[in-house]
Amino acid sequence: MHLSPLITFLLLSLLKIVVVLVITLTAVAYTVLLERKLLGRMQNRWGPSRVGPFGLLQPLADGIKLFLKEDMMPLAVERPLFVLAPLIALGCALMSIAMVPFGAPTPITVNGVTIDIGQIADVNIGLLIILGITSVGVYGIALSGWSSNNKYSLFGSLRASAQLISYELALGLSLVGVVLRAGSLRLRDIVDSQSAHGALSWNILGGFQIIAFFIYMMSAYAETNRAPFDLPEAESELVAGYHTEYSSMKFAMFFMAEYANMITVACVASVMFLGGSGSPFGHVFDHVLNNAVFNFLLPCLWFVAKVIFFIMLYIWVRATVPRFRYDQLMSFGWKFLLPIAMLNILATALAMALHSKV
Repeated sequence: MHLSPLITFLLLSLLKIVVVLVITLTAVAYTVLLERKLLGRMQNRWGPSRVGPFGLLQPLADGIKLFLKEDMMPLAVERPLFVLAPLIALGCALMSIAMVPFGAPTPITVNGVTIDIGQIADVNIGLLIILGITSVGVYGIALSGWSSNNKYSLFGSLRASAQLISYELALGLSLVGVVLRAGSLRLRDIVDSQSAHGALSWNILGGFQIIAFFIYMMSAYAETNRAPFDLPEAESELVAGYHTEYSSMKFAMFFMAEYANMITVACVASVMFLGGSGSPFGHVFDHVLNNAVFNFLLPCLWFVAKVIFFIMLYIWVRATVPRFRYDQLMSFGWKFLLPIAMLNILATALAMALHSKV
């Protein structure tokens, strides 16, 4: 049966989306297990070890438990928004992955239609789309707190909204220096601009964006409501924050959204500062492993390794740094990170202007 090029393109795109979605959701589940295992080791205990070999089936057990829990819905909630809020949070967390180039450009041709299997959507303003989608995610948190008709949930969602809006500025500005160096908002171009000499070309080293990297990482911790910036979920003050009234799969969707956002942040950090899917050795070993399978798999493995590094950094910070007070959190974002991010942009622009004249 001969399919039209449009139908072929749609089917191939759908296949890419399904594969990446399944991998992302699996990564979310095992990121939770990795966190519990590492926190256990750091606190001198085992962590999950009973379900399956080495506790590897613990995410499956947790998923079944959450799926079978009774779905409680308090009488006084605003039902449409109460149900919509976790959908917005999880949807925005998963959509951002579509822009990330997770491998080298690998075009394949099927039925006369050529698509790149190294990325779902190669858009020339991919970075702006990621920042825009993640900004919309705050609506899920704000609506969940308001629609719950619970003062603790409302306080948690107000804290989260203020925190996300405040740290979004520093996070966005920290990436401007990288965009100036690459001359593009297309994520593939940003990766290619760091590929010439391996690790020496990465923005964190050769691009002198190490200050921007630390601003990005600190802002990312706040954006994803992770320790030491987890004030919206402060158990000792707000019970559980904005998802106090949620249970069963609605709670699971918020839980998945948090870890999906962690993975998205790690992916963007890898692309912007550590060369994305590029090898730290540059093109030194290209002639040794020069076949189609290795040319696709090795960049994917480098990318995954960098993402895992960032996830482990997240967990390490959670295990070692105590929670901020709320006034400290807001002062740190507005009075420290934001001015330094602006100075980094000026310094990068000045260095590039002087270099162009030499």
